[in-house]
Amino acid sequence: MTGPKRSLSGIRVTGRFHIGNYLGAGINYVRLQDEYESYIFVADYHTLTTKPNARDFTDDLYDMVMDLIAIGVDPERTVIYRQSAIPMVAELTLLLAMVTPLSWVQRVPTFKEKVRDQPENVNLGLFEYPVLQAADIIIVKGNAVPVGRDQAAHVELTREITRRFNRTYRPVFPEPQLVLNPDAPIVKGTDGKAKMSKSLNNIVGVTDPPDVIRKQVMSMVTDVKRTYKTQPGHPRSCNVCAFYKFFFDDWEHYWDLCRKAQIGCYDKKKLLAERIIERFAPFRERRSGLTRERIDQVLESGAERAHAIAGQTMVEVRDAVGLPPYFRA
Repeated sequence: MTGPKRSLSGIRVTGRFHIGNYLGAGINYVRLQDEYESYIFVADYHTLTTKPNARDFTDDLYDMVMDLIAIGVDPERTVIYRQSAIPMVAELTLLLAMVTPLSWVQRVPTFKEKVRDQPENVNLGLFEYPVLQAADIIIVKGNAVPVGRDQAAHVELTREITRRFNRTYRPVFPEPQLVLNPDAPIVKGTDGKAKMSKSLNNIVGVTDPPDVIRKQVMSMVTDVKRTYKTQPGHPRSCNVCAFYKFFFDDWEHYWDLCRKAQIGCYDKKKLLAERIIERFAPFRERRSGLTRERIDQVLESGAERAHAIAGQTMVEVRDAVGLPPYFRA
């Protein structure tokens, strides 16, 4: 099972990156491509569990890949591909399901969350989601999985499934390791309550136009304990002040001004908006030069490279399981 060090991550098709995406995972994607043979797939199979017609999220798919490249993911160093372009992943999912105890999947919290979020569409794909995720990772023999803390349980299940497969048949797959960005924060949305999420409409974009970012930031809930500008603020409990830690080297200075009532919530948001716009200006410029034709080329090239690796893996898997080689006409 020796081979190159590979990192593997997948992203559901949700459209443009927001600050939570970037701080939680995007920075890691860029960093790891210098350390690993890097693979990132656009998880259109996974997205079908909540949006059953892939045509409905075509625009979001292009937006997502453009943003990946805009934040610094280099298609020359990172293999970017559509999950559905690798049909062998569906076969591997089926084979992994044969060695995965039902109780293992039942304990993953994501399924219960999805049932709560979409009670009218509780499909088998939602339940089998973690097994498909495991297949995504190990079909390219990923060693490292850069994800947010909320996905840690899924990666641990992948490790268990990997061990069970290797014990049942023979060692085919390396056991993937979870890679967290040690500095990755849990970013609350503009509502100051829930994690930043497009479905909750509480995001601040990364590559959105400046006017959009200003509108998003100015809508942020600030210090709920502070009624007037002349009152001392409470930066530790203020969501806007929390963002200052990410975008201002001298954030403590602004926190002190807040405590002394020398800066109001409105002015804090104005300063934050302009700093975010300035910080992400290179991303917007890089993105402006991308076209759908270019993204098609990136995805096609990535699919060819990932397909070759997945094909080699499935030759080993079928032999280990005792299945005959693929039929060739």
